[in-house]
Amino acid sequence: MTLPSLFRRTPFRLTLLFLALFAAAASAILAYVYIASAAEAQAKAQADVAGELQALRGIYDSRGFDALNMAVIDRTLTRSAFVYRLMDKDGAFITGSLSESPFEPTAKDGDWTTFPFTDTDAEGRVIRPQVRAVTSRLSGGETLIVGESLGDTEAYLNRLTQALWAAMGMVLLLGLGGGLLISRNLERSMARLNRVVSAVEEGDLKARVPVKATGDELDELGRGLNHMLDRLEGSMASIRHAGDAIAHDLRSPLTRMRAKLEVALIDADNGKVTGVEALGIALDEADTLLKTFNTVLAIARLQAAAGRIPDAAVFDAADLAADMAELYEPAAEDKGLEFSAEIETGLMIEGGRPFLAQALANVIDNAIKYTPVGGAVMLRARRRSSGEIEYSVTDTGPGVPEADRGRVIERFVRLDNSRTEAGSGLGLSLVGAVMEAHLGRIQLDEGPGEYGGFGPGLRVALILPPASAA
Repeated sequence: MTLPSLFRRTPFRLTLLFLALFAAAASAILAYVYIASAAEAQAKAQADVAGELQALRGIYDSRGFDALNMAVIDRTLTRSAFVYRLMDKDGAFITGSLSESPFEPTAKDGDWTTFPFTDTDAEGRVIRPQVRAVTSRLSGGETLIVGESLGDTEAYLNRLTQALWAAMGMVLLLGLGGGLLISRNLERSMARLNRVVSAVEEGDLKARVPVKATGDELDELGRGLNHMLDRLEGSMASIRHAGDAIAHDLRSPLTRMRAKLEVALIDADNGKVTGVEALGIALDEADTLLKTFNTVLAIARLQAAAGRIPDAAVFDAADLAADMAELYEPAAEDKGLEFSAEIETGLMIEGGRPFLAQALANVIDNAIKYTPVGGAVMLRARRRSSGEIEYSVTDTGPGVPEADRGRVIERFVRLDNSRTEAGSGLGLSLVGAVMEAHLGRIQLDEGPGEYGGFGPGLRVALILPPASAA
């Protein structure tokens, strides 16, 4: 038989565990209270009995046996808490409330014992309280036994025990009820989480956990789950967007490839080109498609790195900037551009040099590509006042409108003024992914402005954190 879900919840089980521990602790406390109270009552009874015995021995020593006998008779008739037995030298009963001796014949003077005593209470009911008694040998050879009933103490202990058991029962019931209430509330809260998980499993990425702003663990779990779902929804949207964009942007290259292959086939049939030349055309178009796919894979790899760059090392950013300047200065001069570089030294950063080299190459390549003949491109590497390391590439090209600067970093985004140039719209997206993986950022600003028919230009800054001190 399967228990209801409420009874299978962890809070309810924890409640039962704590109740069991409490019951064990309460039982131990109850036992301690009972034993301590009984011991204290017994000690008090012994003290009372010792005092009573001393008083009777004083009567015997001062006034003799007859006076002691009369005193025992008087005390017996008053029905006090004390019990007595006076015996002669041979152990025969003389007077008192004890018809039989509770001690063995071999008992010594001053021995103590506890025994049940049959008596009647004020209402005539038979009772059997415990009696704490002592035996004493008198100087004349007689024996006097004095004891005190523990009935009142036993009644008190019984009432105390009943009260403690009743209190523990109430606590157990309240604890069980509280456990059920807590389990029920938690089950409702977990049901909300489970509903969201089930909705996400069915494909609804917009489902979210309602947060009550109580600041408890469930709220923290709900906020964490909502944040995870936000990231997941964003990732899925990015994947869908990337898929749509790839399909859209690859349509033109594929169409162009097919058209060129058809032309090449016709030209080959007419003898205008050879089969090798036709294959060369196809290979060029295939290389363009492969480059697009490789760039997409590189971006995905960097985004998956999440700050853990493969083969990361500490190196001088100035060395990388100098290499890039040496590599691209001839390309800029071939296009008729003025290329210059301002590079500080001692710019230590930590990261993947090949990734950063590719990012910087993409920025410089874009600057050279979109700057008209006669313009200028400048590469800088410096330390900012904040301590961060900055690469910047400034050109005198047409620039990017301020409203579009946030968009050009997205995948497959190409502005209208760049449609005439070859490309896939992934260059700055790769740069942004490199910066994100290196815990840096990319910043786009206006260049030097419009002058002499050039401008306003564009300044692209790659800002990286400095290498941590060893």
